[in-house]
Amino acid sequence: MVVQDPAKRLPIDYNFPKDGVKRHFSHLHYTRQLGDGKKQDRRWLLYSKKLNKIFCFCCKLFNKSDSSQLASVGFNDWRNVLKRLKEHESGREHILCMKQWAELDLRLQKNQTIDKYAQDEINKEKIHWRQVLLRIISVVKTLAKQNLAFRGSNKKIGEEGCGTFLSFIEMIADFDPVMIEHLRRFKERESRTHYLSGRIQNELIALLGNEIKGMIIKKIQSAKFFSVILDCTPDISHHEQMTVVIRCVDVSTTSVKVEEFFLTFLKVDDTSGEGLFRDLQDVLVAFDLKIDDVRGQGYDNGSNMKGKHKGVQKRFLEINPRAFYTPCSCHSLNLALCDMARTSSKGISFFGIIQRTYNFFSASNKRWKIFEDHVDGLTLKSLSNTRWESHGESVKAIRFQAPKIMNALVYIAENSVDPQEQSEAECLATSETHGIGSFEFLVSLVIWYNLLSVVNIVSKSLQSEDMDINVAIAQLKGLVSYLQKYRDSGFEKAKSEAKILAESMEIEAVFPKQGKRVIKRKIQHGESSENVEGSVTLSPEEKFRVDYFIQIMDQALYSLGTRFEQFEKYEKIFGFLFDLKKLQSASDDSLMVSCANLEDSLTHGDHSDIVGSDLFAELKIVREALPEGVKKPTEVLDFLQSVHDFYPNSSIANRILLTIPVSVASAERSFSKLKLIKSYLRSTISQERLSDLAILSIERELLRNIDFESLVNEFLEKKGRQIMF
Repeated sequence: MVVQDPAKRLPIDYNFPKDGVKRHFSHLHYTRQLGDGKKQDRRWLLYSKKLNKIFCFCCKLFNKSDSSQLASVGFNDWRNVLKRLKEHESGREHILCMKQWAELDLRLQKNQTIDKYAQDEINKEKIHWRQVLLRIISVVKTLAKQNLAFRGSNKKIGEEGCGTFLSFIEMIADFDPVMIEHLRRFKERESRTHYLSGRIQNELIALLGNEIKGMIIKKIQSAKFFSVILDCTPDISHHEQMTVVIRCVDVSTTSVKVEEFFLTFLKVDDTSGEGLFRDLQDVLVAFDLKIDDVRGQGYDNGSNMKGKHKGVQKRFLEINPRAFYTPCSCHSLNLALCDMARTSSKGISFFGIIQRTYNFFSASNKRWKIFEDHVDGLTLKSLSNTRWESHGESVKAIRFQAPKIMNALVYIAENSVDPQEQSEAECLATSETHGIGSFEFLVSLVIWYNLLSVVNIVSKSLQSEDMDINVAIAQLKGLVSYLQKYRDSGFEKAKSEAKILAESMEIEAVFPKQGKRVIKRKIQHGESSENVEGSVTLSPEEKFRVDYFIQIMDQALYSLGTRFEQFEKYEKIFGFLFDLKKLQSASDDSLMVSCANLEDSLTHGDHSDIVGSDLFAELKIVREALPEGVKKPTEVLDFLQSVHDFYPNSSIANRILLTIPVSVASAERSFSKLKLIKSYLRSTISQERLSDLAILSIERELLRNIDFESLVNEFLEKKGRQIMF
């Protein structure tokens, strides 16, 4: 008590409760008026808010008798309070108690109390247990960050199968004196407290997780506007898991940064649009986030998410029409590639040959060894229905190693004693319709490699966390421009590259003639045969170009145009902000129209995020005041933040622009952690533990900034634990 000193006094503006005649205690009573006019603080005077009484701190501690109310039950006769205080502070007992208090306080400062040695032992114990907890928390942090399992089949430290956590503790005890002493006490039963149980592990994991969640929520609330990114996947125990990721502009750092934070995993039973939206609402409420502050939605292209009538995005827009919905750009690119591949039977056959080649070699270790002996570079890759980047890797492996792969197939065909294996290898090596040994396949190989390479580059760039709309639109426009040029001149270039490849494989560089019989439609009454059969016969090369190459290129341009309509809308709404050249050259009339249009888009009911006329006035100054070299919206926002909110509407508009998501790549990345944490051996992990471990692994940058000392205090206070205090 003496070490802690008297309790902290109430604020100066606190209204003390009044008695029947409206008298009450006052802060003025804390001060004593001396005879020479000076004022002295009554350090010993305490006020109890709970009892509405005053006490004498030193007399309460050192006075052995109960002669004074201030030293026992308390005093609350406010009519006579000044008189009673003067009598008490001039009394002999109070003066003796003040003297004892001052002497004890001095001895405590010099560490010369009568229980000095006992106090030293207590302090040593406090330090010891704090050091133990710091090491245990550090082990928990490391295991969670590396997605490692904590427990084993045995709960006893030092025994086989005790798990990673106890093994790490045992390893530290091989070198660290603190842990050596801790385990000695535990093994010799000197202490029943050890903090190594599974329950304590769960508490520490939850404590670390809540600390990071608190840091994230603080950043989101500071940014005010944010976007939600959702995606779902089944876990190892066949439960549907929905990941919740929040995107916002972090303004708490010196330089503006766009961040995407993982919040939690949710086990969802109802995967309809209504069920998912209800779960999302519950999450926002649980994390104290306002649904009215959402300015963007990012989902994949599933019907329950993007549905125009019952999807999550539609239900969200009914409540908050300012939450702009963006279908994932990477998913849209994948779907565009799917449209291209399925638009032609030749495209379907081409990827079928790619997959059959992989299946043939991977089905047998002996064949794979032959493949490795003949091909010393890239290995064959299997195709994926959802990850079209794998298609690019699969095509690349054959594109630059087709001669070596063909030699491996020929070797198997000539040396195999298995007739089925021999037939499959020969078919893949030489067949003009079902193998890699045709010029038509080689031309397709070059075409698809060029297309997939370009799309993969754009897709990877769109997956970065800080990707914003203006860069995404520029990337997509560049992709469309490349495809338009490739449609006009790409076929001849692809044919030239295929000829070089064909020469190295000793394949004749000609397109095969149509071997399949043409099915003719029955001639109807009054119809001439010329109209049915047509008068123009295309060569095999021209037919391949028109029916295959032009068809997939037209489908690519059409799919990109329809699947990225939302980005065109964003360009109309925000285009004048992220195109700085356009902003600087815009006339006042067109700029005013753009500002008014943006105000309408950011209005819900009677409230708007910006005032169009004010934004127009600000932008006229901003476009002239921007330093040279500023090109990106993040750089513009940095400048606006540096001038201390002189341009509030411009700042808000740019923050909302940067808040809108481009892809759900962060949600997809969280699924990688989900598979590592909830694995086959940890399939019964609780949902709370799963979410906490996931946030520790995903947000490891924030984990490094946690103050472990304060965490130890919180851990002890939360559970009411005391370590010999």
